[in-house]
Amino acid sequence: MSAGFVWLVGAGPGDPGLLTVRAVECLRQADLVLYDRLVAPPLLSHAPASARRVCVDELAPAHPDRWPLVNRMMIDAANEGQRVVRLKGGDPMIFGRGGEEAEVLRAAGVGYEIVPGVTAALGAASCAGIPLTHRDHASAVCIVTGHESPGKPDSRLDWPALARFPGTLVFYMGIARLEAIVAALLDAGKAADTPACVVQRATTPGQRVASAPLAELPAAVREANIEAPALLFIGEVVALRERIDWFSHRPLFGKTVLVTRPAHQADDMVRRIEVLGGRSICLPAVTLAEPADWAPVDAAIGRLGETGWLVFTSANGVHAFIARLRACGRDLRALGGVRLAVIGPATADALRGYHLEPDVIPAEYNSEGLVAALRERVRGSRVLLARADRGIDLLRDELSSVAEVEQVAVYSQRDATLEDSPEALAALRAGEIDFVTLTSSNIARVIGSALDPEAVRSGRPALVCISPRTSAAAKELGLPVAAEAVEYTTAGVIEAMCRLSAQIAEGVIREV
Repeated sequence: MSAGFVWLVGAGPGDPGLLTVRAVECLRQADLVLYDRLVAPPLLSHAPASARRVCVDELAPAHPDRWPLVNRMMIDAANEGQRVVRLKGGDPMIFGRGGEEAEVLRAAGVGYEIVPGVTAALGAASCAGIPLTHRDHASAVCIVTGHESPGKPDSRLDWPALARFPGTLVFYMGIARLEAIVAALLDAGKAADTPACVVQRATTPGQRVASAPLAELPAAVREANIEAPALLFIGEVVALRERIDWFSHRPLFGKTVLVTRPAHQADDMVRRIEVLGGRSICLPAVTLAEPADWAPVDAAIGRLGETGWLVFTSANGVHAFIARLRACGRDLRALGGVRLAVIGPATADALRGYHLEPDVIPAEYNSEGLVAALRERVRGSRVLLARADRGIDLLRDELSSVAEVEQVAVYSQRDATLEDSPEALAALRAGEIDFVTLTSSNIARVIGSALDPEAVRSGRPALVCISPRTSAAAKELGLPVAAEAVEYTTAGVIEAMCRLSAQIAEGVIREV
């Protein structure tokens, strides 16, 4: 078997969007991913489904016992011909043991590549509004381990030199020894009023910052209840964060959003929410499956030559229909004489993924809008509606008065068992959710069964609906709707949440 290979890859400081393109390329080739506990879980999805994923923190409870096992796993896997990604938080060469692991691999004759990552100091500083260097305040940066006790007799740290350092000090892994670090710097002559702060869970929706003059920082950190993982910044540049901070001013910062879409469709909404500063918790309310009987779909595919219009009301319908078309031994040429209509932009994008351009996208992204756009166009034609096995029949009923309409279920939609997502359900019931997104009537009905009507009426959580029809389904359950999308899309739901969050911040709407 040919020799394998190891990539020592920096995973970045926490935000999945800060992973490098090269890191993604490596992950996509992996047979084995050895990752640290602090690596953001979404990053693991870049690896093939067949790749083995091992959290190194689970190999042994103590650091000294863990690293020999990690080294052995990398070497053994590479010698077996496997492609290994050693995925580390931040940058592998800054307090990531990347140098030590590279030495071990070289000694074992294993090929490797070191892939840099955005280290925590850079990520935390940028997202806290701290310029590590500034023409008027700091021309140098010193990155220091805070893991070493200042009172250690054989310490390699020169505390008087650090106290005199003419720039910004950044301490990694120093929260447990914060008081000792501050005391050592003050004893060595660092000014007590030097601006300082601690940044917890940097670059993520859970980021928190505690600022104070250096002498008062330990008390400020205790009061804010900040814990590891966190970084310590000391220097004049810290005082600039009040002016430069952008991270905490994003429209959904500090808000927790329940995303209720099917699991395979949640990623886009989750990422949009996180970019706007929110934290997402996923609780899928519906699941998708194949229809109980493919015969009606197969028969409809066989009659495509007689069909004038093919109408899709969801991206799921597009993917399911095209997949079945191929399963029947046909390809996109079967649609050569068929005109295509979709209910909205997301469905249009799904079609475009197959190099098909819709002929009709209604101005209003709902069934009523699609009826209005199609009524005269389909008159006298044969129309095929490809959709889920449940939902309203408005399209079929309205278009049947002017055309021959056949409706087939290309996928089945079922209520999810909410208990299958116990952590998300617990967060909802514990009152940890600010906004609940409802993107269909069926989702509103399923999630509504888990909500406390009194809590919803008090404003927490606040329900944000994608359309009037979805709002009506919520209201039928006695649940008030706090916001409704103007445009009936994912983007519209998020825009409605941002408006609602701004109204709460301005005191227009009371937040409980």
